[in-house]
Amino acid sequence: MNVKNLTRQENARTLCRVIADYRIAYPDPIVIRGGDDLIVGKEDAEYPGWVWCSSADGKSGWIPGDYIERAEGNARARYDYTAAELSANAGEELTMIEEKNGWAWCTNSKGQSGWLPVANLEKVV
Repeated sequence: MNVKNLTRQENARTLCRVIADYRIAYPDPIVIRGGDDLIVGKEDAEYPGWVWCSSADGKSGWIPGDYIERAEGNARARYDYTAAELSANAGEELTMIEEKNGWAWCTNSKGQSGWLPVANLEKVV
């Protein structure tokens, strides 16, 4: 298992409540493995730290910039990653596993996981 996956699993889990509905914007997300070649595009102006990338299978999506290794005009994935998003309704409780550049990787009560904007969440104290 690669180190980044292990880190995500060991992060403290935080209970959150959805304060605004969120619907998946990209239903066919990019999924990459560490070492996969990437075509790197623009950086996200709204959420700095995210970069639009395409994989060899033609799928594209936002990838955290620190997950990309760039050398001599080439780019490849440092870690396994999926850009899967999670639709959620206001009032729903989720478990936040990781927060990155304005987005959170969360799991719902059905065991479904994905990214959604931190602005749509509040931490339950």
